Amino acid sequence: MLPASLSSLHSTNVRTSPYLSPLSSSSSLPSPSPSLSLAPSFSHLHHRRLVSFNTVRGNNPLATKAERRGLSVTCASTCEPLKVMISGAPASGKGTQCELIVQKFGLVHISTGDLLRAEVSAGSEIGNKAKEFMNAGQLVPDEIVTAMVTARLSHEDAKTKGWLLDGYPRSFAQAQSLENLKIRPDVYVVLDVPDEILIDRCVGRRLDPETGKIYHLTNFPPETEEIKARLVTRPDDTEEKVKSRLEIYKQNAKAILSTYSNITKKIDGNRPKEMVFADIESLLSQAKREKMKKTTAVKPVHERKSRSNQVSSSQDNWKGIPTRLNNIPHSREIRNYFYDDVLQATQRAVNDGRTRLKVEINIPELNPEMDVYRIGTLMELVRVIALSFADDGKRVKVCVQGSMGEGALAGMPLQLAGTRKILEFMDWGDYGAKGTFVEIGSIGANEVDEQDDMFILVAPQNAVGNCIIDDMKAMTDAAGTRPVILINPRLKDLPGSSGIMQTMGRDKRLEYAASFENCYFFRLLYYAGTQYPIMGALRMTYPNGYELYKRVDVPSGGEKYVILSTFTEKPSSDDINDAFLGKPRNLGHG
Repeated sequence: MLPASLSSLHSTNVRTSPYLSPLSSSSSLPSPSPSLSLAPSFSHLHHRRLVSFNTVRGNNPLATKAERRGLSVTCASTCEPLKVMISGAPASGKGTQCELIVQKFGLVHISTGDLLRAEVSAGSEIGNKAKEFMNAGQLVPDEIVTAMVTARLSHEDAKTKGWLLDGYPRSFAQAQSLENLKIRPDVYVVLDVPDEILIDRCVGRRLDPETGKIYHLTNFPPETEEIKARLVTRPDDTEEKVKSRLEIYKQNAKAILSTYSNITKKIDGNRPKEMVFADIESLLSQAKREKMKKTTAVKPVHERKSRSNQVSSSQDNWKGIPTRLNNIPHSREIRNYFYDDVLQATQRAVNDGRTRLKVEINIPELNPEMDVYRIGTLMELVRVIALSFADDGKRVKVCVQGSMGEGALAGMPLQLAGTRKILEFMDWGDYGAKGTFVEIGSIGANEVDEQDDMFILVAPQNAVGNCIIDDMKAMTDAAGTRPVILINPRLKDLPGSSGIMQTMGRDKRLEYAASFENCYFFRLLYYAGTQYPIMGALRMTYPNGYELYKRVDVPSGGEKYVILSTFTEKPSSDDINDAFLGKPRNLGHG
């Protein structure tokens, strides 16, 4: 028979084996495979290029979502290499920018002029054919130039590093030849410089015949009078010839525009080379990130269900709350259950466009107030969530707050001590997600990068005399509409170092903390002051309401959880007590 008041039904958990340290393993756990290990793993440092695999790992929660569903994951640290074409009129600075691009991105620079000279010098079959036309004063036919380009693109360095095609194609026919061969860039960069600037650059250019160095009388004058005296004007750098070359370039550029219109990016080339390259670097970096998202393919081995069907199926197939939750350490099956339960609810919330979310799960191994708390269980949960979204091509930043306070008062909550190191050295899977799709960071606005798609904050909490909420708010403001997910936050105000509760801005802090909506909630219920037996549980998974369960012993000696009531909002202690006592529900709530 229940006592008259159950106001103290709460989440205090049982005390068990005092020798079980937070990171210790137990006989109930299977021998960890490399993908399960929480021990330091440096394999990703030695295998920067990632591989494809088709491993299916059944119910292993630390296998990525794609693996558990029997999917083939294809990913690489750089994914498919970047492919770039660059175009610019004579004197647009294209040569300089090509050098900078190669230095920054490591692409193979392919120039048709260089190819022609190399093939002719080598006496190759293509080179000899090209030489015949050149000696006759004729343009080398498109098919010969295209053959040289495609042959160079087939070399292993271009396949693995990516390529920068300089000044080609120059005609619609050449562009179409490449299209027919399925050779297409990710970005087509066009350096845009006004004609009068181009003419001035060309007409003012001078060549040092002894060194081959190019100078400009105004923009890049020679270092000495001796050098200046020997400079000559190149035959092509007269105003008449420059204007003719500009017209030819414009005609060619217009002819191929239709082929690359959807990937053409114009860059203002009438600026210092550093400013021009800053724009090109930003453009190519973005293209690389987008390419990584697309080429990190999650492909079905069997026909894949739609996301909505998956969500519906996950609800229909739910098997209820697992039993023996007071048995510590938890079995792998119990951990699997909660990892998957949290993951599915979080996915549904993010897919519905929710951006400020929190997960609150208070089972014995995730309750930091008890001596059975396992930091490893929390880290595994974070890893499962992060890898799942990474499998969908999202770039996830996992954030742990750093030291708060200054001087002698500097420190961090004991629950988080060492967490950053554990995350850094965890095994993040065979395909090296960490450093590619998963980054480890701190909490603060300066941690928000343009390429980040979402953020997971690990157990953010206030400490005595210090408040994490200001840093969190700055971070969420910087994140904008990108999802921010809190895992087991503890954001209630704590006393200052003087023992007095902080009051300045307290309402605003509490309002901010309340702005995060639960996508998952689970709490075990006990009598006040007791740690055994479990009386019941409160569970919520997005987008459903709160479900109140009572633990019932069954004649066979087992136990089960039966639902007592449901609530549209989080129930109060009185609501829970009334449900256990069988009292009619207050119609004004839930």
